[in-house]
Amino acid sequence: MDVRDAVEADADALAAIGDAPMDVMRELVHDRTVRVATRLRESGPNDDTGGDDGEEVVGFVSYDARERTVHVTQLAGTTEACQRLLAAPTRFAASEEMDVEFLAESDHDSAREAATAVGFAEVGPGPTFAGRRTVRYRYEP
Repeated sequence: MDVRDAVEADADALAAIGDAPMDVMRELVHDRTVRVATRLRESGPNDDTGGDDGEEVVGFVSYDARERTVHVTQLAGTTEACQRLLAAPTRFAASEEMDVEFLAESDHDSAREAATAVGFAEVGPGPTFAGRRTVRYRYEP
């Protein structure tokens, strides 16, 4: 699995993973720091492409920094991808002597498991968005 900066061409994949409209994801790529986790997509036995079929986006993280805190604004994908992706905002926070905050939907298991695995502490309930409860996490390098 590789992690790289997101580009506008990733918007369709981000929309599918993040369950959001593609134009919203396109704007996200322009407005925030966005990293994507990718893996090689392998051709199946009935494909006539003759081998590797490119990369597949398996997760993404977006974040920004303000007022001494890095805010993870979105995290989606497999648990493994989410763990790898959280390295970017936590590494940035450590270098700038900042903390990281993250709100995860209470039923978003892969994001919650990833946050706990990389050292985030659950610090209580977060706000409700569109009827969905969230949990607040904090990472202090």
